[in-house]
Amino acid sequence: MTDEPRRTLAVDPGQVRVGLAVTDSGGMIATPLEVIPAKGATERIAKTVADLNVGTVVVGLPLNMDGSEGPSAAAAREFAAALEARGVRVELLDERLTTVTAERGLIESGHRRGKRREIQDAVAAAVLLEAYLARQRNAASRAAAGEET
Repeated sequence: MTDEPRRTLAVDPGQVRVGLAVTDSGGMIATPLEVIPAKGATERIAKTVADLNVGTVVVGLPLNMDGSEGPSAAAAREFAAALEARGVRVELLDERLTTVTAERGLIESGHRRGKRREIQDAVAAAVLLEAYLARQRNAASRAAAGEET
């Protein structure tokens, strides 16, 4: 067993492609990792979890704008369950607008349409991961403030 801090991996699941992003070993910075085919993704992610010393996998839950769940959310829950069946610790996180945010950032940074399509899912996973990290930091801050009072 290693004393190295565990990383967090974010997954932006899709029917065709799955975007992955990972934190640095300190768990502070989210970086797009890669885009993989949806077919066989759970096996590949389980291997990535082992290879990169990942402690938690955050799977994007595509909720409708009103917060309800549709077929894509059900598919994401099934995907998360398949990862859990492989012994992976999974958390689901609302991913509304991550793809839009990722595409806007890529357009603003000057990426051409073809290149955007190649990396957009990984960038969307990084946006999801940044939201997760911010939520974790906020929870830690609230807990620390509660301890001080």
